[in-house]
Amino acid sequence: MTDRLFAVERYDVPGSEPSSLPALADARLVAAVHLPADQVVLALVEGPDEQSVAAAATAAGWRVDRLHPAVWITSGS
Repeated sequence: MTDRLFAVERYDVPGSEPSSLPALADARLVAAVHLPADQVVLALVEGPDEQSVAAAATAAGWRVDRLHPAVWITSGS
């Protein structure tokens, strides 16, 4: 079964700067960005289902404030 894509959001405390995200077991971190103006880290994670991604993130020490299914948007050109 192909893993699905999920967006994981973590809201930061004002003034904090995330230096890294721990590795995940049973899920794959595709990319993560810190949006300082919004005080959020947005991570794109592949995994079999929402529960597995949430469990992997929690086990790795991530705080998960929001988790939603996501889809890739491709260029029309």
